[in-house]
Amino acid sequence: MSGPIDEWTEEMRSAWLYEVVAGAEADARKRALFESLATAARTQAGIWAERLRSAGREVPQRYAPDRRARVVAALVRRLGPRHCRPALAALKVRGLSVYAARATRAEQGHVMPTSLDDFGSRHRTQSGGNLRAAVFGVNDGLVSNASLILGIAGATSDTQTIVVSGIAGLLAGAFSMAAGEYVSMRSQRELFEYQIGLERAELAAYPEEEAEELALIYQARGLPLDRARELVRSVMRDREGALDVLAREELGLNPDDLGSPWGAGLSSFLAFAAGALLPLAPFLWSSGGAAVIWAAAVAAAALFAVGGTLSLFTGRSALWSGLRMVLIGGAAGLATWGIGTLFGVATA
Repeated sequence: MSGPIDEWTEEMRSAWLYEVVAGAEADARKRALFESLATAARTQAGIWAERLRSAGREVPQRYAPDRRARVVAALVRRLGPRHCRPALAALKVRGLSVYAARATRAEQGHVMPTSLDDFGSRHRTQSGGNLRAAVFGVNDGLVSNASLILGIAGATSDTQTIVVSGIAGLLAGAFSMAAGEYVSMRSQRELFEYQIGLERAELAAYPEEEAEELALIYQARGLPLDRARELVRSVMRDREGALDVLAREELGLNPDDLGSPWGAGLSSFLAFAAGALLPLAPFLWSSGGAAVIWAAAVAAAALFAVGGTLSLFTGRSALWSGLRMVLIGGAAGLATWGIGTLFGVATA
């Protein structure tokens, strides 16, 4: 468990990074927000310094940023704060939700509150994102395994070799996708759990300062400061609700977006495997040129269906989206078929 010296160091690091972000921010309103947050962080550091003195412990004369903070600061100066949000959030930098202001309502996960009612009804889990992820998983399995199978079929007519290669491609790709999705989701959860723990401790240690930080964020997003403070005072009456709002608005985190790492990994495995099985299936009941034709036909039909489904998310024509997917996947399949044929001739 962290002690006063650790809390002092974190607050001073936050203040230093706020000043770095403010210096890299061209927008005057956002720059003013981070300058105010830097002042607030130094005030909170002062609270921990006073506790150190009360305990008879020495307070450092000055703060020296560690290597991680210096690296993140260099990235902020080079790339801008918007592109460094995850790294800044991990270093206890608040107010990052202001960089979601240009996103759509669905992308933000929250909207600017104008009344207390907005705090209770503002968040919805986007189930469409799960469908889109599943479609992309099927598409990845379909294109990668179809290309592999056609490449092997171009090099050899041995059905057993083709089937073994297809099964190996299915399993390797599915396990790779599952592992990647698990690690990604687990990392998201670890970040959230760490940050929400910090917010809970800060809310207990200095609730008034946390409330003022939140009000400053809403001011930076266009709400008059008096009105922002009035809304925040109402929110702070419910500590758990306040913690949820602080996580979203100060950290830019949306707990509703965080599912189960195991569930995400399993879903990715099944989606990829389903797509990868389609071009492999004809070789389980047929062989030779007939199996190749069937595999190409099944893959083309599935690619068209995937493209048509993706049009639901892009607003484009389903016909054009389907044909485009067939052309892209067909090009990949033809390329691997040609390479496999050349390789088979060379080794014959």
